[in-house]
Amino acid sequence: MATNENLPPNVIKQLAKELKSLDESPPEGIKVGVNDDDFSIIYADIEGPDGTPYENGIFRMKLLLPHDFPQLPPQGFFLTKIFHPNISSDGKICVNTLKRDWNPSLGLRHVLVVVRCLLIEPFPESALNEQAAKMLLENYEDYSKHARLITGIYAKPKPKHKSGPISESTTALNVDQSSNTSVATSGGVVDLKNTTAPSAVPLPPFSTTSSKEVHPNNADQVISETGASAPPVTSSTKQKSTGVVAKPLAEKKKMDARKKSLKRL
Repeated sequence: MATNENLPPNVIKQLAKELKSLDESPPEGIKVGVNDDDFSIIYADIEGPDGTPYENGIFRMKLLLPHDFPQLPPQGFFLTKIFHPNISSDGKICVNTLKRDWNPSLGLRHVLVVVRCLLIEPFPESALNEQAAKMLLENYEDYSKHARLITGIYAKPKPKHKSGPISESTTALNVDQSSNTSVATSGGVVDLKNTTAPSAVPLPPFSTTSSKEVHPNNADQVISETGASAPPVTSSTKQKSTGVVAKPLAEKKKMDARKKSLKRL
């Protein structure tokens, strides 16, 4: 048990019971923490209430208990930056429960619940942040937008990272792509560093019987090997290369031979 001299032993004993109750049965959206060696400082994490500009935010606050507690009220401070009419720029909380409406019979649970309710229903009439109070009264949409912005920046809960073995699929997806400079194709391995366009992957070369033979399908290859310019490929060239023209020539020779034999007769 705490032996801090800031609080009397009987107060420490009462606080110990109340803190145990808060731990076993916490109020909605409130989680309390305390230093066992100093009960005069109470910490709490408050969840931003749904439907408010503070929704999805986690706000850390603290209560400082004076030596005369509970005869005197505690002082409340927000440690997380928040845009609120009743909370100053340095985090001080202004609420009647911690001032004129304080009663020694009120416990920590009541104080924490009141502070969270302040996020639901601000009181601009007793403002510590005049800018927030003015925006709230004149244009709630602007006030809400700015409060949400501050909440998103400063009160965003930290994500919980799960550690574990890296699977093979995960490793494959996270390979350093800068080291992969080649890709295998049916015609060989293509160096990606020297490829100017992703779609310009060269096709496998055609097989040829002779590098000197000019064929419509391997003319480019002959040009690259000899450095000579090949004549343009026309329809007649294609017919000659495929033997389509050779057959009519043979027929013509036969006809000429027949005519000569008829003249002899």
